[in-house]
Amino acid sequence: MAVVTITESNFDQEVLDSKEPVLLDFWASWCGPCRMMSPVVDEIAETTPGIKVGKVNVDEEMDLATRYGINSIPALLVFKDGEVANQSVGVQPKEQVLELLGL
Repeated sequence: MAVVTITESNFDQEVLDSKEPVLLDFWASWCGPCRMMSPVVDEIAETTPGIKVGKVNVDEEMDLATRYGINSIPALLVFKDGEVANQSVGVQPKEQVLELLGL
């Protein structure tokens, strides 16, 4: 499944109302560690069925970043049934991200 760009306008529909777990990557274009994390997130989106993967650009979606207390990036949040079920900050190997997802 392709990565979904998450904005304030589609957040409720794509994340809170999602039937499947959602992995959200909070990132910024100027962030070196975010660029390191991006291929891992993209690979999970392509190879992990039953998971929705979205990316939130914190420079463009400051309200979402603030709502979820994002102070450091990259930050990964896992949503299940509209609630944050797990989270991590910093670059993570694929195996650790899959653990966050409960896989």
